[in-house]
Amino acid sequence: MTVGSLESNRNISSTFLLSGIPGLEHMHIWISIPLCLIYLVSILGNCTILFIIKTEPSLHEPMYLFLSMLALTDLGLSLCTLPTVLGIFWIGARDIGHDACFAQLFFIHCLSFLESSVLLSMAFDRFVAICLPLHYASILTNTVIGRIGLVSLGRSVALIFPLPFMLKRFPYCGSPVLSHSYCLHQEVMKLACADIKANSIYGMFVIVSTVGIDSLLILFSYALILRTVLSIASKAERFKALNTCVSHICAVLLFYTPMIGLSVIHRFGKQAPHLVQVIMGFVYLLFPPLMNPIVYSVKTKQIRDRITHAFCY
Repeated sequence: MTVGSLESNRNISSTFLLSGIPGLEHMHIWISIPLCLIYLVSILGNCTILFIIKTEPSLHEPMYLFLSMLALTDLGLSLCTLPTVLGIFWIGARDIGHDACFAQLFFIHCLSFLESSVLLSMAFDRFVAICLPLHYASILTNTVIGRIGLVSLGRSVALIFPLPFMLKRFPYCGSPVLSHSYCLHQEVMKLACADIKANSIYGMFVIVSTVGIDSLLILFSYALILRTVLSIASKAERFKALNTCVSHICAVLLFYTPMIGLSVIHRFGKQAPHLVQVIMGFVYLLFPPLMNPIVYSVKTKQIRDRITHAFCY
């Protein structure tokens, strides 16, 4: 074995180092307080949504069944990142093994793309409710909703399943420091001491075939919804129809805006300040699970009434 290969083997890392907020390490314990509150509100909020939909028979309708899928996905995303994020900010536990990192990124990406599918399903629900109201009950049966959920989950798992194995075959040498408090594929692959072209191409394919297609179909659904709404003669009825979409539009913006922003920064924003990447990373994974239960509780009368009844009586 040559001296060069021995030196290379010494530099190969068996762990990655996660990062908190650069330059504010001395304040991590204080920053952990709002982070804990965000996780607490996210978990309690989504569990509350799931509990209310499960226990209230009148909410066993397509719109609320899709909402329960969204809440379950958001709950999974919160639980995926909670151990490493709080580990860093509480006790400075930055080390994460390769296998644990690959497992975490699998669940993060799988649940993220599942959320994209659920948002598309919810857009379809709104399209059928507004554009084809007489056929709503016959189109969106419980069987159809179950199949939509299974197909969405199957698509996410099938597309993300190869990523950990594609990353596992690489050696990792040099600095093993990651930019975030959790593992992402687009970041881990950059630490590999090998040609990552296949990973980069496949990663782009996954994004286009999930987020890209889903976002276009959501826009198309709302174009059809808007055309139908504008054809309604009554101004009050137009407002009522659009009002049923407000919560979903907010959820779409909360999910896609930071996700697209983070992807652009990782792929094209090499000159962007590191702090911007870190903040966008937190917004991407923490804000949708936090805000979705709040938005749906405030804007959806049926959910709001059940929550008020549950906590005030």
